[in-house]
Amino acid sequence: MVGGVKIGDGAQVSVQSMTNTDTRNVEATLAQIHALANAGADIVRVSVYDEACAEAVRALVDGSPVPLVADIHFDHKLAMRAVENGIAKVRINPGNIGGEARVRELADCLKMHKVPVRIGVNSGSLEKHIQEQYGPSAKGMVESALSHARMLENCGFYDIVLSVKATNVRETVEANRLLRKACDYPLHIGVTEAGEPGAGNIKSAIGIGSLLLDGIGDTIRVSLTGDPVPEIEAGLSILRSIGVRKDAIDIISCPTCGRTGIDVAGIVARVRRETADIRKPLKVAVMGCVVNGPGEAREADIGIAGGKSGGALFMHGELLRTVRGDLADELIAEIRRLADNG
Repeated sequence: MVGGVKIGDGAQVSVQSMTNTDTRNVEATLAQIHALANAGADIVRVSVYDEACAEAVRALVDGSPVPLVADIHFDHKLAMRAVENGIAKVRINPGNIGGEARVRELADCLKMHKVPVRIGVNSGSLEKHIQEQYGPSAKGMVESALSHARMLENCGFYDIVLSVKATNVRETVEANRLLRKACDYPLHIGVTEAGEPGAGNIKSAIGIGSLLLDGIGDTIRVSLTGDPVPEIEAGLSILRSIGVRKDAIDIISCPTCGRTGIDVAGIVARVRRETADIRKPLKVAVMGCVVNGPGEAREADIGIAGGKSGGALFMHGELLRTVRGDLADELIAEIRRLADNG
């Protein structure tokens, strides 16, 4: 449990992101946390890199609408202080916080406060002996993650989430498949340092989507350069596209061609904008002509197929009526009626 969010054991796959404000600036950091939560984030991580950050955790926890995770490197005392200040989860690498005694001290604090840990291993930061044995490989990441987990297990601590991430999509997928076979800890998945929005979305969708379709992954983070809010939008899109989340309108629309008789792009944009508040898993079709339109729209809960002088409205495979005038108006009204009627 990360606050009130369950990870693993059949729970809904949660979506995470990380603030990029100065954590010591409570006002700015809370503003970004709220923006992420409003976009749909279930969990938000903040960097805790000095004592002032650890002290700011209390105000951040008090003002946050979602559970917060402290990202810690090297200093186990910062992790302990963040825990004492109410953080819901800690992200650490047990191998870089100074030996067995410090790991045990941190584990005792975590157990006392019932706070879980994510052990995060990236391909670019493997220990020297792991690199010498395995090189920068999927097997090396898995061995590193499991060896760090054993450090906590030796302290009697098992409330662990594991993550193995690479900048390479194939390596990320391979590592998580190997890790899933090797243990039953919940897995946090994502392609690290995927890049800017656009190319980074594609890398993340392939990597995260492949794993989720295999049934691997309990919480996700899409890592994009810049404003973190688009990470949440991308993560939710991935989950909805493969049917893991069924809490929004799914719009299918044709790519358009010379036969297109209506403003498909304009109708889609308006429908998406004006139905963004609906949390019912309705499938909506906007098709530009009568060649494939009626057939595709027939597979949707509600859909419109364009014609020379208007369109045809289909519902659950049946022609509902022909439509003249503002097609988007008619379609949106029917979507809301379906949503309101359950």
